[in-house]
Amino acid sequence: MTIHSLKYKPQPDESPAEGTRRMIDGLERVFYEGYWIKTYPVPADSLETKKRLIEALTRRLFNHTEHGLNIPGARLGEARQSYQAETDPARRRVKAGMLAGALFNRSADIFRKLVELQADGVEIHSDDPLMRECGQCLLDAMDLGRHVLHRSGEEGIDELWGEPFRAFSIPVEDYFESRYIKIGQSMRDIDRIAEVMVASFTQIPAFEHVEAPIRDFVHYAKVKTENLRTDPDIFDVWAQLVTAAERLASFTPTPQALPPGNATPRHGLADGLHLIHNGRHLIFHIARARTPMPKSTREYIERCEAYRASGRAPLTPAHLPL
Repeated sequence: MTIHSLKYKPQPDESPAEGTRRMIDGLERVFYEGYWIKTYPVPADSLETKKRLIEALTRRLFNHTEHGLNIPGARLGEARQSYQAETDPARRRVKAGMLAGALFNRSADIFRKLVELQADGVEIHSDDPLMRECGQCLLDAMDLGRHVLHRSGEEGIDELWGEPFRAFSIPVEDYFESRYIKIGQSMRDIDRIAEVMVASFTQIPAFEHVEAPIRDFVHYAKVKTENLRTDPDIFDVWAQLVTAAERLASFTPTPQALPPGNATPRHGLADGLHLIHNGRHLIFHIARARTPMPKSTREYIERCEAYRASGRAPLTPAHLPL
């Protein structure tokens, strides 16, 4: 099976607008940020569809944020009381995330019951008090989510906290289109990280052969970014990404000849390897979340540029293992 992600290459007579759709190799793709991104059929816009979307997005959020936030909606009152009573700033930040998790789960609980009522023939209107409560829970959770970090410990991903509310408040078709935009932005940042890695390391003799494993890993990271977990191709997509990541992680620098006078080599190999592994983790995080991580991306690029210039990589919070 051939699995690929297409980057747009300008043609003399062609300049597609953002959002252009085209059949490529038998698949419909949409053009954003210079990439032709795989599309998926849009499900019917119904309460059942929105319920499934909110539940899936809530699971996704808990999968990418700090541990311990998945508080059942039935404990919302306890979570709110504990947050409001907390005075220590560090503990209050954590409890804000726990309250946000309870609010998300409460909104999913409400939607689930509304869908059950609708299935029993009860007509549900957009101004129904339970619908309003569901929307308020999502808004409150989105506000509190600003305090929560990604599992890497480096930054929050505000986008993850806003997605369930968008899925609730806008047509399903519009929500799907917004995801393609974020996927294009994620692919763009993955390529930005790859380019700075290649530029920083290939001019250093010990790392001159690292470009191929970086490019290979980045290719499959972009493929993963555009493929849903429910896609039939996911078994090949995930296996290819993980094995490409393993090949990059096992890269071994070429031993360096000592400079004249037995001086210390300019670029520290340990720092370089650590920086490569950090880049691998960051790309993996973006590909899995399918959402840009602008703060982490910017800081990683700065660290690569500092390493290229000085031979040493500035310290940064450690990434979690895959």
